[in-house]
Amino acid sequence: MAKKEKQAKQEEFKVNGERLVEKIKELIKEGNVRRIMIKDEKGAVIMELPMTIAVVGTVLAPVLAAVGALAALLTSCTIVVERK
Repeated sequence: MAKKEKQAKQEEFKVNGERLVEKIKELIKEGNVRRIMIKDEKGAVIMELPMTIAVVGTVLAPVLAAVGALAALLTSCTIVVERK
């Protein structure tokens, strides 16, 4: 029998720019996130962050710095989270 692939569950969170980094950190700590996409007010994907087991500690620092720089430019955005 073929193994069934589980569909990834997606959630969306609307946040303002100043709360963006905080929310990303919160989602990463949850641990069951497969991918995070950040969309602008028009729905265009600005940044996509694939989360893998290898993404830990010091590897996250530059990613969060980039998200912080992006947050300074955005007034509001949508975070789309794909979970396992």
